[in-house]
Formats: sequence, structure tokens, C-alpha cells
Amino acid sequence: MSLKPTSAAQTSPAAVFAAKVANLEAKPAANANAVKVTPGHGVAGRHATRALLDILSGNKDPGMFGRMFPKLAPLNVPDSKLETLSKAMVDKDPTAETGDNKQIPRGFTFFGQFVDHDVTLDLTSLGDKEKDPLGIENFRTPGVDLDCVYGLGPDGSPHLYARNPANGNKPGPKMLIGKNITVPFGNVVGDFRNDLPRSPEGFALIGDHRNDENLLIAQTHLAFLKFHNKVCDMLSAGANPPADIFREARRIVTWHYQWIVLHDWVERLAGKGTVAKILHDGRKFYRFKKVPFMPVEFSAAAYRLGHSMVRQGYGHNRIFPGTPFQLFFDFSGLSGGIVGDLAPNPPIGQIPVAALPSNGIIDWRRFYALGDSGGAAVPMSPSRKLDTQLAEVLHALPGGGGNLAFRNLKRGVNLGLPSGQDVAKHMRMKDPLTPDEIASDSNGSTDGAICKQLGLHTATPLWYYILKEAKVRHDGLRLGPLGSIIVAEVFVGLIHGDQNSFLWKAKNWKPTLPSAKPGDFTMVDMLRFVNDINPIGD
Repeated sequence: MSLKPTSAAQTSPAAVFAAKVANLEAKPAANANAVKVTPGHGVAGRHATRALLDILSGNKDPGMFGRMFPKLAPLNVPDSKLETLSKAMVDKDPTAETGDNKQIPRGFTFFGQFVDHDVTLDLTSLGDKEKDPLGIENFRTPGVDLDCVYGLGPDGSPHLYARNPANGNKPGPKMLIGKNITVPFGNVVGDFRNDLPRSPEGFALIGDHRNDENLLIAQTHLAFLKFHNKVCDMLSAGANPPADIFREARRIVTWHYQWIVLHDWVERLAGKGTVAKILHDGRKFYRFKKVPFMPVEFSAAAYRLGHSMVRQGYGHNRIFPGTPFQLFFDFSGLSGGIVGDLAPNPPIGQIPVAALPSNGIIDWRRFYALGDSGGAAVPMSPSRKLDTQLAEVLHALPGGGGNLAFRNLKRGVNLGLPSGQDVAKHMRMKDPLTPDEIASDSNGSTDGAICKQLGLHTATPLWYYILKEAKVRHDGLRLGPLGSIIVAEVFVGLIHGDQNSFLWKAKNWKPTLPSAKPGDFTMVDMLRFVNDINPIGD
């Protein structure tokens, strides 16, 4: 009897789909484009490709990547138009208060980046990535679960954990914390542990190397290391410590973090009550059968909102009250001059250095509304508005990274994203942006007029549409209706799709750690709980 498949089997939808995927994965170019091992902003790991996304259109569980709106036609725009528009998307008056968003403290800019790295981290082994470069079968499910902090736990990632003397110096329940070095400038004296743990050559020993890209996200990551350790201390000192302190501490920290993401971050972006409405009514556009995926409408458009929040400079602490943003890249192991034993001792300049100097430790009062916690009250600077104007520094990224606005627009085209108008029509938005609204300008902006000149005001790149919607509908203080739905539904879906999350395990759960408002928990509550708000003092 012949074992050759029949012609019917060969032409069945399942067979055709399998053949297309096999053919795509077999191409060397696909492998090269999908798996990157070079560290850097938006570089390392596996990436979606347009060819893959087109094949997976309509699949309920497409794998690592997928589309929310698979039936919408892609918007094709030539590079020349994208480049012209991107050059106009610059914040011409970066210190003007009219461009400030006082509803979103500037610390959330880097919290948002931290969350982005958490949901896109792929801990799949390099071997499995090479076997499955497009993330169809072997991939780490996108999740809001702090894998970027915990890695594979004390057993799988022992280099992330402090030794436990009570257990033969094996990796214990607490995270490893790095030491700072002392330099003359600023006259900061004392021994501090306010750096990421580092290898002998300065690379951060953390669950996601991207969180050492710049000093502000590195200090955010450090805050979560200390948050975990503080919860471990609380549990150990309790009347009935749990048998597995690490496991219980991780659950507590992760659930409180998920709460912060939904109720202190997403609702700042999408408006109060948005999360509760989605939980009650259900997700209408971000849907999956069993396994959450990363939708490119979110990762390549809606959630790139944080780029518009970046300021040209930041007050960091009492020693650096006004620091250009690019300087924060210098004090990192991934992008800058923290190089461990390779640095001269003592330092002979600002960089290279062995570890973060103690004068570079963050003062959290300047990034979140902490009042007089950590010392006298310090004015908290807000983020910049959610709009189509990006800080000038992002138009020439460090290390030859180019114009970030152009990169975002180009990525949308490369991935075959639809226009904002088509998405709004598909979602049946009651009040979509009109061509005149997309072409509008204010406070010295010119990108609207350029958009019209290029003919993009009637068929608009999705990322630009979402930012302009925020500007027109809510003066840049929060997202408009289309952007809000995409961002909120994806975050709710990612957390609900995690069977260890509080939405799955305990639907009516409320935060239990100390907070200003019982039953709630915010980034401010977390930083107060850690109680290391202004380590170097006033």
C-alpha cells in the first residue's frame, strides 16, 4: 500500500498552511531576519516578519506574533514620505509647559519601557530559536509576569540570586544587588548598593539585558529587585513564614505589579474605568483561543506611545538637577561606559567606570509624585504629552541608531500594518479622526501640514494616527478611543491569559501590601514600601 499522501490531503487548508510555514522557515533570509543575537534597542531576540504574519492571518493562536485585524489591507508608503513626515515630528520647544503631561509623571516613561521588555522577553533557548526562528511553536508566551526580573528562578538562573548562608550558600530567595563605586564629584560618601549586579566586565546580571540600556530603566529594574527582597524580608519576619519564601514572594510581587500595570499605568493612558469595562464586557478585538500572542498593531504602533513621552533632559538627583537624556546611556553596561574591571582604577574621567558611581543613584521624588517621602518635597516633573512631537534627542539615537520616528513609521510599513482610518472603520469608532484633524497643527508643530502635503491625512500610518488621536481628542493627556482600546485590551488579555495571574487565580483579589488607599497599589506605594527613595539624601 502506498504511503504517498493523496492529492486531497496535499491541497487541504491545513496542508497548504503547513507547507507555507515550512517553506518560510527553510529560507536562510527568514532565519537571519527573525533571530538576532546582537544586544541593542529593538534588535535582540526574534521578530515578526510580514511574510509570516500574512500566512498566519486568521489563525486564532498564531504563535508568538500575530495580527488583531488580519483582514485589513496594509498601508504602503514610500520611504521618502516617511522620512519627510518623521523629520517634522520634532518637539520644537522641549521646555514649554504646554507640552507637559501633568497627569503622567515622567517615571512612567521608563516604567512603560520596563513593561514592554517584560511582555516581549523570550527566554526560549538559542537552539530552539534557531529551529523555530519565527516563533510558531517554541516560544515564551508574552506575559506581564516579571520574567525580566526572575529569569528561570534560583535553580535555572542562579547568577541572579544572592547566596543564602542558612542553606549552604546556595542561591537563596532574594535577588542579587550590585554595589556602587565612589567618585569625588558630588561628595557622596558611604557604601551604597544601588546598582544592578554586574559581571567582572560590567554586563548587568539580570533577566533581560535590555534593562541596562540606559540608567533610568536600570534604576527602575533595580527598584523591582529591591521590591522582591523587601517582600522576602516581610515574609521571613512574619509569625508563620511560608515554607517556600521565594515562591510566595514572587506571587505577591507579580500580582501587585500586574495591578500597577492595569490600574496605575493602563488607566492613566486609557482613562479611569477602562479596565473594569473590558473585564465586564470582554475583549472584542484582541482575541485568542488558548495562548496569548503579541499583536503587531500593539507592539509596532499603539505601544510605541512612550517615545512621545520622553523629555529632552531630566533632573536626576541633587547632584545632577538637569541632565541631557543622552547622558543616561553613558551610565549603562549595554550602551555606555560601565565596563567593570576594564575601567581604570581610580577612574580618570566620567566614563569608563567599573560600576555606577554613587552620585548617579536616582532620586525617585523627581520621577513620581512622592511628596516629602525621602526628604523635603521636590517638584516632580511630568512626562511630555502623548502627541506627534518627539524629543530632538530621539531623532539622532546614540550609537548611530538614526531617527526613531522614521524607524517606527518604517517598521509599520514593513509589517504590513493597516492605516489608522481602516482600523477605526473596522472597530466602528463613533468619532474617527477627520482628514482636517489629522492635518491640524498647534503649539508650533508642522507635522500636520506635512502629513496633508504628503497625502497621508486620508490614509495615515497607524502609529501616527494613534498619537494624533491622543493630541486632538484629549490634548495629549491620554490616548484617544482607538489607541485606548488596543492598549487596554492587550494588557488585560496578556494578564488574563496567564494562568498564574491574579485575574485567573483570584478574580476579585485586591492588593494586600501597605498603600495610601487600602485595596489599591501604585508605583508610589511600591517605592514607599521599598523605602529607598532618595538614597544619597538632600
